[in-house]
Amino acid sequence: MNTPKPPAEHGSDGSQPWLHQRGRIIQEFGTVKQFPVALTMETRLYSCQRLNKVLADSRILHDLYKKYHWLMRGATFFQLHLLLDKHAGEQLKLIDSLAERVQTLGGVAVGDPRHVAEITTVGRPPDGVEEVPAMLSRLLEAHELILTDCHDAAARTQEMGDDGSNDLLVSDVVRTNELQAWFLAEHLVDTPLVRV
Repeated sequence: MNTPKPPAEHGSDGSQPWLHQRGRIIQEFGTVKQFPVALTMETRLYSCQRLNKVLADSRILHDLYKKYHWLMRGATFFQLHLLLDKHAGEQLKLIDSLAERVQTLGGVAVGDPRHVAEITTVGRPPDGVEEVPAMLSRLLEAHELILTDCHDAAARTQEMGDDGSNDLLVSDVVRTNELQAWFLAEHLVDTPLVRV
């Protein structure tokens, strides 16, 4: 293969960046390369597909948390503003763990937001601001969608012998999403602070 020569303006010191480069794809999305992790290619391919789906949904959930963190209104603004930002941070940690697990299995983690939008099944909210209960309800629906998918994916990856993916899905994704769903659901209970 021929190595391209630097443009004349690069000079002899090599400090000029080579801009506007495009490379050939060295691994297609939806494939796995061989890694010595004691799992079959079929198992790793299946796990990567399931993990990428959870990853895409989790990325959308994270972005919904940030959006609603910014758009929060009303008497509970401060508490919910902080809570939603905390949950967004916890989702961000899950996102990184899911992506790294896909890479560990030899796959390609879904990265581009436009690609995420093609894979996710979390519904798109309006571009404007909804009432607070509607925002919280949308977050709960996304959590339940992720939890339903995770329970199934965890059971299937366990059957296939992928203990690492099963552990990530159960110990991290399921438990975090369950806890976050609980915190949100309790904000939708219409209970007065005092009785008159």
